[in-house]
Amino acid sequence: MRGEVERLALRLTLTPNASPAMDFSQTHFELFGLPQSYALDRNQLDAAYRELQNTVHPDRFAAQPEAEQRVAMQWATQVNEAYQTLKHPVNRGVYLLKLQGIDALDASNTKMAPAFLMQQMEWREAIDEARTGRNMGVLDALTDDLRAAHRRIEAQLAQLIDSARDFAAASEAVRQLRFMDKLIAEIGDVYEELES
Repeated sequence: MRGEVERLALRLTLTPNASPAMDFSQTHFELFGLPQSYALDRNQLDAAYRELQNTVHPDRFAAQPEAEQRVAMQWATQVNEAYQTLKHPVNRGVYLLKLQGIDALDASNTKMAPAFLMQQMEWREAIDEARTGRNMGVLDALTDDLRAAHRRIEAQLAQLIDSARDFAAASEAVRQLRFMDKLIAEIGDVYEELES
């Protein structure tokens, strides 16, 4: 992997009057020299990101002609966007499904398993009860429960995308994770309310 990133970094090295071959058609995985899969070595991603960001950071080209500065800014933006997408589990799932031609967050597709819908209602009720009762202990337990469920669904999503290639089920798992992220953020808001 390191060799691939070094070759890419070398190709992206900007010199006066020579723009790099900008290939915005490559996937985020190709950009970082990683295999296209949901299961991801975060250390490899972080190392590839740092190396590419170092190579294309606009500050390195402040003394270059304006055209070279713009190219460096475009590459830096591409690298940052790709990194942000791949490092977040939900965004990575959405992106992988998009590469398969599937919009996992399509507003017209809200199908979810009845058991998950029931669980959603229970989580929402628990948040409301904790808010009303000003009970931090309930929020702590709920946060732990949501994070554990999130990890289980992430593992399931990796299996659905990487092994089973069941993209319909993977889309539902992504929607579940997105919902859980919103709930975790809502719990954070309730903590702030109760602490003020």
